[in-house]
Amino acid sequence: MGRRKVDIKRIESKSSRQVTFCKRRNGLMEKARQLSVLCESSVAILMVSSTGKLYSSSSGDSMAKIIKRYERQHADELKNLDIAAKSRNHLSHKELLEIVKCKLDEANLDDVSLESLISLEGQFKDALSVTRARKTELMLELVKNLEEKMKKKRLPETEDEGAMSSESSYGNSPPETLPLLK
Repeated sequence: MGRRKVDIKRIESKSSRQVTFCKRRNGLMEKARQLSVLCESSVAILMVSSTGKLYSSSSGDSMAKIIKRYERQHADELKNLDIAAKSRNHLSHKELLEIVKCKLDEANLDDVSLESLISLEGQFKDALSVTRARKTELMLELVKNLEEKMKKKRLPETEDEGAMSSESSYGNSPPETLPLLK
């Protein structure tokens, strides 16, 4: 008897979902180990279950060595994204919502402690502040680019035409940016 094709969608039964997670997790880790042996490569896997439990596996080098090597090779990208360094220790909004939903969906709500809910609230606040900082950074870059484009458009004009066009379009002063972006 052959295998049947499985639709890739959320498994509704909690016990079936847990069994499938364990089997596929072990299969993925075995495939990573095989890849490491066959190709003499270093492989690291980090996995977080729906309950928030962390699973990790590394082959070849230790997990710390693999992560340090990755950071060295991508140092420029990491320097450019300072926000990524701030959010490295935080879960994404989606992951946090899944943890909260999982905790609240459990039949026995006595397992959810006040401290864990307060901790999740703090993580939400941190993730929100990182998101807001990134949004502000993108807005500032956009304003800076627009200002540069405006300056480039004014440079090719002659001095007389430039003075006349800037006075006629803006009055006596250049356009102001929003006070929040200064």
